[in-house]
Amino acid sequence: MIASSDTTEKLTDVLDPARAAALQVALGQAGDIAAGTPLPPFFHQIYFWAPQPPGGLGRDGHPKTGQGLIPDLGLPRRMWAGGRLTFHKPLIAGRAAEKVSRVEAVDRKTGRSGPLGFVTLRHEILQDGTPCLSEWQDLVYREDPDPNAPRPDAPEARTDETDAREALFDSTLLFRYSALTLNGHRIHYDLDYARDVEGYDGLVVHGPLLAQLMILMATEMMGPLATFAFRAASPLMHSESATICRNGQDLWVRGPNGRLCMSATATPA
Repeated sequence: MIASSDTTEKLTDVLDPARAAALQVALGQAGDIAAGTPLPPFFHQIYFWAPQPPGGLGRDGHPKTGQGLIPDLGLPRRMWAGGRLTFHKPLIAGRAAEKVSRVEAVDRKTGRSGPLGFVTLRHEILQDGTPCLSEWQDLVYREDPDPNAPRPDAPEARTDETDAREALFDSTLLFRYSALTLNGHRIHYDLDYARDVEGYDGLVVHGPLLAQLMILMATEMMGPLATFAFRAASPLMHSESATICRNGQDLWVRGPNGRLCMSATATPA
């Protein structure tokens, strides 16, 4: 269910263990999450759905801006630019939880590609009235691309990793992640739209999916996390492989041509 106002939105959900197990399986893991099991960090992304009717969606499949928390900035392209998380205690599968969201900042700037809109959302997730997770989500809105404009050069990724693992993506994984997160953004499943309208070379791998892979790697190698912060650098296409890298508390995603796709910092609890 959803209750919203101009400044705050509250969502409640029972954290269905079957949905979490489905995400595990989609990521190539054993689907062993059961009721009473602590959820892996960042799995909250698959909960707290707020579905909109067809008339409430924009051309990109996301809910229209200007009808909820996010104002209409007059810019059609949305990107999840990054985020920060503070972990207070694990969320437990099978129990009810509440997510309280508000807009923390809105700004407009002009970059090399034209006008940009920046929105920062803050989310607090609680179980039994106790805070479990604080999250800041940074969104960027921009104009449609100029097909005649040169593409900006992507930054080069580090090569000094001490740990690395390959990650493969395809349209099936992107579809399953979109379904589990109720993410209707067409750049992740509609190739014609992604290429012809938003100017990408293929389907775009979800930024949160890349962050999820880095968080799981960090947790495996560092133990429970106190904080995690990530920043997108360049899009990764569904036909591209990537390398998830770590050196100390730093993590990053390196694309097949050596470009940096995402960087992150994790601190252990």
